[in-house]
Amino acid sequence: MTTVERPASVRSRLLYCGLLAGPIFVLTFLITGATRGDGYDPLRHPVSSLQLGDHGWTQTANFLVAGALTIAFAIGLWREARLGAVLIGVWGVGLLGAGIFTTDPVSGYPLGTPAAIEYTTLGALHDGFSLPGFLAIAVAPIVFARGQGRAWAFYCGLTTLAFLIALVLASTGFSQVEPVVDLAGLFQRIAVVIAWTWLAALAWRKR
Repeated sequence: MTTVERPASVRSRLLYCGLLAGPIFVLTFLITGATRGDGYDPLRHPVSSLQLGDHGWTQTANFLVAGALTIAFAIGLWREARLGAVLIGVWGVGLLGAGIFTTDPVSGYPLGTPAAIEYTTLGALHDGFSLPGFLAIAVAPIVFARGQGRAWAFYCGLTTLAFLIALVLASTGFSQVEPVVDLAGLFQRIAVVIAWTWLAALAWRKR
């Protein structure tokens, strides 16, 4: 009896990691962004820019914790949905990479830096890990929509559409394109919250 229950117990704990990752990540960057007083504007600047400055370690830790929890969640999904688990695992690895490699300044933060990104090796690696992660979490809802009922499929499709729209608007703003440059940080936050909400909903269903 013990040998049968143990794997189920381990899987349940791994799925709980999917429930925890999003709320921890979102609450951390919301609080950190709201209390950062050195010219950081949550409406204008990306979440990653919270890595810069005296208290940048908090967002770096946030990336690493969320990435580890997400990879654990992906492992819990492996036997049931391997393609979906790989996509979520890529999202997790992207978060880890974003934490290990610090982003470059953008949109004039930190104060005195250029508005346009001037890439360094670390910044390029940060984006190099982040981009596949964003693409993976955009595709994952479509993969998990199949055979799960119309309501869930509709939610998954809406998630992918809304996420991509918000992400494109954010990327456009970070490229200093008017008039969205001053709202790029907001659009990125909308995209991130959409993704994490879907991931938590998936974890809840799989429990």
